[in-house]
Amino acid sequence: MNEFPSGRPVVLRGGTVLPMNGARPAVADVLVEGDRIAAVGPELPVPDGAAEIDATGGIVMPGMIDTHRHMWQTALRGYGADWTLTQYFVWFYLEHGKLFRPEDIHAGNVLAAIEALDAGVTTVVDWSHGLQSADHADAAVDALESVPGRYVLAYGNIQAPPAEWTAAPEFRDFVRRRITGGDLLGFQLAFDVLGDPAFPEKAAFEVARDIGVAVTTHAGVWGATSDEGIRLMYDHGFMTPETVYVHAASLSADSYQRIAATGGSISVSTESEQSAGQGYPPTWAIRTHGIPVSLSMDTSVWWSGDLFSAMRATLGADRSRMHLEAHARAETVTHCSLRADQVVEWATRGGARALGRDDLGTLEPGRKADLVLIKNDHSPVSFPLLNPYGHVAFQAQRGDVHTVIVDGRVVKHEHRLLGVDLAAARRDVERTIDHLRSTMGEETWVNGMNPDIPETKILDNPYTYTDYRSSATHGHPRRG
Repeated sequence: MNEFPSGRPVVLRGGTVLPMNGARPAVADVLVEGDRIAAVGPELPVPDGAAEIDATGGIVMPGMIDTHRHMWQTALRGYGADWTLTQYFVWFYLEHGKLFRPEDIHAGNVLAAIEALDAGVTTVVDWSHGLQSADHADAAVDALESVPGRYVLAYGNIQAPPAEWTAAPEFRDFVRRRITGGDLLGFQLAFDVLGDPAFPEKAAFEVARDIGVAVTTHAGVWGATSDEGIRLMYDHGFMTPETVYVHAASLSADSYQRIAATGGSISVSTESEQSAGQGYPPTWAIRTHGIPVSLSMDTSVWWSGDLFSAMRATLGADRSRMHLEAHARAETVTHCSLRADQVVEWATRGGARALGRDDLGTLEPGRKADLVLIKNDHSPVSFPLLNPYGHVAFQAQRGDVHTVIVDGRVVKHEHRLLGVDLAAARRDVERTIDHLRSTMGEETWVNGMNPDIPETKILDNPYTYTDYRSSATHGHPRRG
């Protein structure tokens, strides 16, 4: 019997509530009715028949929001653990990414969506740049609609120029058929700007403007995108408050000033930036410009699909930079500039702001009922609970996620996912791996986990629709 049938009110009793609206944490109840938070407060009266969840000793917080995740790549979890960014580009952009069939996109998306819910991530921007056809795009949406979370499909195609795939009739037909304005599935366009003075991406921006959707773009990625792309976007009027700049890790102060002036936000993927090489994780620079920040995990090809590790890594990287700079001046840091409550805010309300969703990211009456209970009575790390923000950022992990509610629906309870067919997801992913492995051949498959990059591809632009090269992104002569 389903303990949480649709429409049944749910109350979480006696947890430490992080409202993320400027109010201090407090022990309180949270009442959910329908798809909304009905009330927050101590010892709330509730409707007859409400399901009660004991949150005593736990933390109740808004559902976390990941603003940049390549969900389609999740079937290759850990495959590229020792890759550089160049190796990632070669594998996915130039060589094997084109082998993914629609069913492989579907398998990756389903697994990624399940993984997100398990970790308390209730909203994910699916930065889906593997959509080589409308069939691939349909498969991506079918997968997202099959798992009870909240998603934004950021439509992209790394195998074709943005101006080409956005102009294709099948793309417009897909938008008409599948993007209906539903509350659980948003839509963005996902493509990058290379800095070519001819601005070949301009037509894609015009399509985004025409259909009324935001653009999310990998900006400030060492070796691929730079200040030149930001200047082109700015000069042509395509930097808007809705624009999400991913990484932004190797930009100048001039670019940060343009982002700040136009009201955009930056999605920081600290684990990615500090390992793959987009640039040093940029929160230390972003903060000086007052640019809104959200967090993301990028891809499970390398890293874990949760935001606990993202928060932890972000605090570590920012503080490390602060100490190193102080030591270089023979000074000592006596106060942390970036604090735990800020990264928890970036993982929740920051993501909501980036997506223009003021009904998400906080625990207040009237807001959407996307929330997470962190509680693990079987763990010695669950107590004492002294600093709840510090506990979330430094102590908690996916195994401590007790309950997850999305749009008023309980999708995880007592550490178990509800309404999810994990066995089917496993079978589909195994079929994808079998397909890739057999198509590539065993030697290529094995070598792909630690590849040698051919000399002619070391400095190749992974975007093949332009011959543009810039000293800002390709600082050495081409070889080969």
